[in-house]
Amino acid sequence: MSANRPAAVVVLAAGEGTRMKSATPKVLHALCGRSLVGHVVAASRELDPEHLVVVVGHAREQVRAHLAEADPAVRTAVQHEQNGTGHAVRTALDELSQSGVALDGTVIVVCGDTPLLTGETLKQLSDTHATDGNAVTVLTAEVPDATGYGRIVREAGHGAVTAIVEHKDATDTQRAIREINSGVFAFDARLLVDALGKVRTDNSQGEEYLTDVLGIVREAGHRVGAAVAADHREILGINNRVQLAQARALLNERLLERAMLAGVTVVDPASTWVDVSVTFEPDATVHPGTQLLGTTHLATGAEVGPHSRLTDTSVGAGAVASFTVAEGARIGEGANVGPYAYLRPGTDLGPKSKAGTYVEMKNATIGEGTKVPHLSYVGDATIGEYTNIGAASVFVNYDGEAKHHTTVGSHCKTGSDNMFVAPVTIGDGAYTAAGSVITKDVPPGSLAVARGQQRNIEGWVARKRPGSAAAQAASAARQESEGER
Repeated sequence: MSANRPAAVVVLAAGEGTRMKSATPKVLHALCGRSLVGHVVAASRELDPEHLVVVVGHAREQVRAHLAEADPAVRTAVQHEQNGTGHAVRTALDELSQSGVALDGTVIVVCGDTPLLTGETLKQLSDTHATDGNAVTVLTAEVPDATGYGRIVREAGHGAVTAIVEHKDATDTQRAIREINSGVFAFDARLLVDALGKVRTDNSQGEEYLTDVLGIVREAGHRVGAAVAADHREILGINNRVQLAQARALLNERLLERAMLAGVTVVDPASTWVDVSVTFEPDATVHPGTQLLGTTHLATGAEVGPHSRLTDTSVGAGAVASFTVAEGARIGEGANVGPYAYLRPGTDLGPKSKAGTYVEMKNATIGEGTKVPHLSYVGDATIGEYTNIGAASVFVNYDGEAKHHTTVGSHCKTGSDNMFVAPVTIGDGAYTAAGSVITKDVPPGSLAVARGQQRNIEGWVARKRPGSAAAQAASAARQESEGER
C-alpha cells in the first residue's frame, strides 16, 4: 500500500453534457472499450484510495447501473441539483460522513470526462501534495494555446500558486501564461471540509465553485501548490463528439505504442484500433484496417488482418485470421481463418483447423486439423479431428422453434452441397456423397447417399425453348457429334 494512499477520490460526473447532443449521458460515451467515467475510475483505482465516490446527477440511475457493473466497489453520491463543483464535492463528503466515515488525509478530486488522465499522473499529484506539505495541490499543464483556460498564477520562480484566473478575467500579462488549471485537485481533507462550508454563491452563476476553496485556505495561511502533468493532453475534457473522436485517437495511439514497445508488429497504426482491455504476446502481427475489441488476446506469432474485427476473441500462437469478423470465439494454435469468415459466439477452432472463405460458424467446436474450407454454415455442431467438410455445406440447426445439435466424427469426408439436418450424428471415418440431405445418423465408416436419382429428358430444350441460344447450341453440338461418328 502506498504511503500517500488517499483517504478518498471524488469523481465529478453529475453533468448532462448537452453539447454531446445525445440521449446517452456524456460520461457514458465510450472510447477504446470503456466509458469516459470508466476510464477515470480505472485511473483513480491505481491510487488505491480508501474510498472512491462518484457524484452522479443527470440520468443518475443509468450512470449508477453502469458503475455497478464496471466497478461494484464504487460508491455514488447524488447531486440532485447541479449547483457547482464545490457543491458536488460537498455532496460526496456528506455521503461519506453519513456512512460514518471520518476523512483524514488527502482527498483527490477529478472530473468524470477526462479519459486520458493516467494513474501515474494522479500518483504524481498525490506525491507532490504530500512532499510539499500543501493544503491544496492543483494538477496543471503547460499547453501550446491556453485560450479559454484558467491561468495558474504563481509566486516568483514557479513557487506556490497565488490564484487561478479565468481567461475572460485575465490581464494581457496573465493571458501570456501557458500553465493552466486542469480541474483536478488534491486537498487536505479537514481543511477541505472546513473551506467548503465557507464557499459563497455570490457569483454570476449563483453556484459553489470548488476553486474558491484555494483562496479560502490561502487566506488562512496555508500553502497552495501545483503539480505539472508531463503530457498536457492528459487533462483534455470531453464536451462534444469532435473532442470525443480526438481523445479516442490519442488513447488509441497510446495503446498501440505500448503494444509495439512490448514486441507487437502493428503494420499501420493509423488504421488500427484497439480497446484498453486487449492483450498481446510478443511477435504478434496486426495488419492494416483491423479492430481488436473487448478482451481479445493475440498470442505469440498470431497474425490478424488486414481488415478484420475481433471482439472478445482469443487467437492462438501462429494462427492467422484475415478479412475476418469474430465475436466471442477461440482460434486455436496454428489455425487459419478467412478470408471473409464470420465466427460468432461459441466458436472454438482447434489447433491447425481451418474456417475458410465465406464460412460462418456459431456455437461450434472444431477439432484439430479439421477443415471447413469454403461457402459453408456450421451452427450448433461438434466436429472431430482431421475431418473435411465439403464446400457449400449447411448445418441445418433450427426447426423454427428450437436449435438442435449436429455431431460429425473424426477423419470424415463430407461431400459438397450437403445439408445436415439436426439432430444427426456422422460417425468416425464416414463419407457423405455430394448433394446429399442427411437426416439420419451415419454409422462409422459408412457412405451416406441421400439424393434423388438423375433423369435426363432428351430433346426438352428444342421442344420447350425453340429458337433460343440454348437450343441453337444444342443443335450445333448434336450435328458436330453426328459428324464425328
